[in-house]
Amino acid sequence: MMRDLLNIIGRMLIAFLFLAGAVQKVSDPAQVQNMIVSIGLPAALAWLIALFNLIAAIFLVTGPRIRLWAVTLAGYCLFTSWFHWQLRADPWQVTIMIKNWSIAGGLLILAAQGPGRFRAFR
Repeated sequence: MMRDLLNIIGRMLIAFLFLAGAVQKVSDPAQVQNMIVSIGLPAALAWLIALFNLIAAIFLVTGPRIRLWAVTLAGYCLFTSWFHWQLRADPWQVTIMIKNWSIAGGLLILAAQGPGRFRAFR
């Protein structure tokens, strides 16, 4: 029981990060759009990333295909670290990069352990 409770709490905390990312991208897309444009990608990609973050947050909490989502999100965190590394002159960006690696580690543990009993879907 304790294992399942810790699992859902951990999933909710990680999901909150992705939910906050979606809200930030929708409420103030300029920052993300500028980062995306700086590497030659279209600014409109920010909206797809926001949607991806929202869906990821929902699925992390509700539990469908949690292992697949956890691995996908771990890859996403590692991939997005590259953007922060490009801005490494700013120490805060390096901190965000390392945070992304840590989140990826937690997501890989979730992928290995699975969702536990508390999930809305199988």
